[in-house]
Amino acid sequence: MNSTTRSTTLQALQLHLFPKALHPELFDLCGRRVVTQGAYELEAWILPNAHVIRFGFGRACYTELVTDREQGLPEGAAETFFCAGERDFEKQFQSDGITYMTSVQTEQLGDNLYAATYDELRDFGREVDGLSHTWDDGGPCLSMLDIQRYDKEVHVQAYHMIARGGIVLRTQSLFEHA
Repeated sequence: MNSTTRSTTLQALQLHLFPKALHPELFDLCGRRVVTQGAYELEAWILPNAHVIRFGFGRACYTELVTDREQGLPEGAAETFFCAGERDFEKQFQSDGITYMTSVQTEQLGDNLYAATYDELRDFGREVDGLSHTWDDGGPCLSMLDIQRYDKEVHVQAYHMIARGGIVLRTQSLFEHA
């Protein structure tokens, strides 16, 4: 695969933050998990090259969508940015008492390092009972969520490995309520 194709694939990955829930019929869900902890609820969906994380607290609801899709996405995102490279983002929704933070990192790996990272991440997902999905698209691909819950916050580490281009996308997101 040439570097132009790799860049195009990497450049398509975006993070969207919505101040609402998204409808599951918009996506091809490969796995779902609901976590209730104290006063909040988190619902996570895993898809090929994508994930959705919905955080609800009281009447407030915020949803993180990471996807390479460019068409057919819901409208009304509070924030959208490309995932290529490294990026940190924080947003406080003071009226709802919610803070959202995320750190996004992407990298492109050679074949051997990609294969080793894939095996490591697949094993890690099994150890932590992560929500994961594997498929083949020019090589082994993997999407996995590791959810860590605390009294007033939840941390979600997401990993997406895309064989075409040796792409690894990591996000570490936190939703916290007052």
